[in-house]
Amino acid sequence: MSISLNHKIIGQGQPIVILHGLFGTLDNWATFAKKFEDRGFMSILIDQRDHGRSPHTDHFDYPTLAEDLNDFLSDNWIHQTILIGHSMGGKTGLQFVSQYPSNVTKFVCIDIGTKQYQGGHQDIFEALFAVPLDSIQSRDEAQDILMQHIHDLGTVQFLMKNLSRRKEGGFEWKMNLDLLHRDYQNILAEVKFDSPCDVETLFIRGANSSYILNEDIPKLQSIFTNSRIVTILDAGHWIHVDKPNELFDEIIAFIQQ
Repeated sequence: MSISLNHKIIGQGQPIVILHGLFGTLDNWATFAKKFEDRGFMSILIDQRDHGRSPHTDHFDYPTLAEDLNDFLSDNWIHQTILIGHSMGGKTGLQFVSQYPSNVTKFVCIDIGTKQYQGGHQDIFEALFAVPLDSIQSRDEAQDILMQHIHDLGTVQFLMKNLSRRKEGGFEWKMNLDLLHRDYQNILAEVKFDSPCDVETLFIRGANSSYILNEDIPKLQSIFTNSRIVTILDAGHWIHVDKPNELFDEIIAFIQQ
């Protein structure tokens, strides 16, 4: 059943749909959207299901997320778009172009490949579940609890963007934490292609990230026959945080060529 995804439109012109990663929201990419606006593009930032202000559901996997995107584009009369996805959003994009290649003019996949991943978010899940949402009195209290588990201020500040105060008192996470934890293996799952994809594609990886390894490149290029891979130095998995200017320059050169 179709759901109504929360979204924000910035600018006018050729559409660019941007999909955030796990635990993220559309606001993570607002700065990029404004820069695309300056170049004459319309950015459509989307909260994927069970994230941000989009509805909480009872099922989470990439075929479902791709259907969400297809429904959204159809409902908004967007027949073709440039598509950008980071991490989990990149995998949604991979699934989408596998099913609807004619709907995507160019695809930017940021620091994620098609393969199944081994995980690595257990410490984050444990930290999020450790916050007693009904009894904490302040955001600072929640942040202190997260810091006890994660020990990285940048990650904690990213997660804190999900914390909101309930009208009836206490706090809540914007994301559907229980479901994401339950369906975590679906988030790690491989995106399979039945045939090669000729959508013009740019893979961008961080040099300090292990999400796209050198050994992964031949398979990616065999699937994406019209693709290239760029590595951004001194960047980890969150390239848009570590090296935003370099990332933007790579993307804008690709979509304007």
